Amino acid sequence: MSTKLRVVTLNIHKGLSQFNRRMVIHELREGLRLLKPDVVFLQEVAGDNRRDAKRFAAWPGKGQHEFLAGDELQHVYGRNRVHQYGHYGNAMLSRFPIVSHENMDVSDHRFERRGLLHTVLKVPGWRRNLHCVCVHLSLHERGRKRQLDALGERLQELVARNAPLIIAGDFNDWRQRASPILEKSLGMTEASLAAFGRHQKTYPSLLPMFKLDRIYVRGFEVVKSQVHRGPPWSLLSDHLAVSAELERA
Repeated sequence: MSTKLRVVTLNIHKGLSQFNRRMVIHELREGLRLLKPDVVFLQEVAGDNRRDAKRFAAWPGKGQHEFLAGDELQHVYGRNRVHQYGHYGNAMLSRFPIVSHENMDVSDHRFERRGLLHTVLKVPGWRRNLHCVCVHLSLHERGRKRQLDALGERLQELVARNAPLIIAGDFNDWRQRASPILEKSLGMTEASLAAFGRHQKTYPSLLPMFKLDRIYVRGFEVVKSQVHRGPPWSLLSDHLAVSAELERA
């Protein structure tokens, strides 16, 4: 029975480079494979985009979540925004069996569609299932506060206080307000805070200035936390990937 997990989160910018000039979904898949994650939290995942499929000859003939999962990982997708060419949202990839999943609409207004993708995983040998939530929160502080409150209320209802829990994604938390809220409501610890005593810069990828991408955990010790700076990661999205190595407490 393994008590360790490797977790990765990344806003993949719909599989395009920072300024939308290149398709990088193939390089992203190779990069994720090299990280050897057990659980992956992805944001801005194109479930379908007929315009980019015509624009790029090597565009995958399936949803980006399915393409990135390959044959090694299971996948779930939460569609958040529908547009004239297709749709996109959050996704999760898992090395472990997926027991259930739910995509909760927490959109603050009709021009900014947001969801909380809650997935339950069965980790072999663990007495309790692992709960994971992939988030991409509002650009507006008032909306983020409402979404964090909704997240806390929902998980307090669904998840036992002593169950292992991971919440990760793009928090758009410019003012670093999320950590005290999640610590108080759900008993969460942010991985980079545990490892370095401060949040790490992840955006924009070429010259990171803002601390937007996070991994929050409960029921784990943080063994290692890392922002993957420089090539190739700085060229594969407008955000940098964040990983954490966790030990079950």
